[in-house]
Amino acid sequence: MRLTLLFARRYLFSKKSHSAINIISAISAGGIAIATMALICVLSVFNGFRELIGGLYSTFDPAIEVAPAHGKYADATDARLQALRRVDGVAHVSETLTEQALILYQGNPQVITVKGIDDAFVAVTGIDSIVHDAGMHPMPLPPLTITGIDYGVPGRGLAARMGIDYGQVQICAPRRGKINMVNPAESFNVCEVFSTSTYFEVKQKTYDDDCMLTSLDFARRLFEQPGMVSALALSVKPGADVERVKAAVQAAVGPDYVVRDRAEQHADTFRVMQIEKLMAYFFLTFIVVIASFNLIGSVAMLIIDKRDNAATLRSLGMDRRRLARIFLTESRMITLIGAIAGVVLGIALCMVQQHFGLLTLGGSGAFIVEAYPVSVHVQDVVLVFATVLVVGFATVWWPVHALCRRMF
Repeated sequence: MRLTLLFARRYLFSKKSHSAINIISAISAGGIAIATMALICVLSVFNGFRELIGGLYSTFDPAIEVAPAHGKYADATDARLQALRRVDGVAHVSETLTEQALILYQGNPQVITVKGIDDAFVAVTGIDSIVHDAGMHPMPLPPLTITGIDYGVPGRGLAARMGIDYGQVQICAPRRGKINMVNPAESFNVCEVFSTSTYFEVKQKTYDDDCMLTSLDFARRLFEQPGMVSALALSVKPGADVERVKAAVQAAVGPDYVVRDRAEQHADTFRVMQIEKLMAYFFLTFIVVIASFNLIGSVAMLIIDKRDNAATLRSLGMDRRRLARIFLTESRMITLIGAIAGVVLGIALCMVQQHFGLLTLGGSGAFIVEAYPVSVHVQDVVLVFATVLVVGFATVWWPVHALCRRMF
């Protein structure tokens, strides 16, 4: 093995009879390096967007959500739900009730999502960080019930349609089991909320355009669900492992409830992003395959150039298999050099983008961030490095053996 490596290293770095061989070898390593760099950068951008979206959701969604496995609502007094406050690692528990309703404002009916929350919701989420007043100044979430008067805090898109100072709004919801065909108005429960001249902005249309926060008591009256919840929102203690706490919560509530972490609460969104990342990986791996084909030409020219040396080695007793191993080792060294250079360049480029944001999204502020977000994950670097090595090693295996059989 040492002899094989010695000859391969000497053949790779020594002066050839034709300088074009050195140039082609450098081009082969450079092509692999560029493809490797592209793989790391693209996968890091996908990671950056995933973390960006996850960060936006973290301001509104809890770390863990517990919802009924069957039906929309659960009894808040259920002993299993009450026991969640004693689960190790759970910091706060908030009761919520979410359902769609119809708002009537200035003769313009619109279907919205009403989310009733209790006082613990602020401690469970980062809602205080995304609430603004009419002057767009950040502020904490105001009380949603004051002296028996109920208030609503809409998302930014919803507030823009109604006006920040929308005053009084009627919210309608179908009554439970009561349909009056003679007087349809009696089939609906109508409640009123008032404006506090505030709004929240998650920067996700799902929430900003259709959601309104109200008190839990108001939501229960509106939907005629006294003492019921649609979900419990949980926060975890600092330093606690979310997966471990999630497993403990699931064990506490049993199979009648579904326990979801933040990613699972938006499974479709994150699944699409994962599929896009996977497709980008396969597409760029194909580019690596094409770049690796340059190795075939480089090694073929080297075999021709070293034909006399190989004949001498054959006369000294070296078999054809070991000769082929020399040229395979050289091709692997080229692949390794290209892969290492590509990894270093890719990580360096991602760090530059992360700190300086050189590559911008454009759009004059139309996007959430100005520059492409990047996040380098160790597992992605390892995957890319292994992929490039496997592709590079596999690409030249058969051509080298075929050339050695024909020429030696």
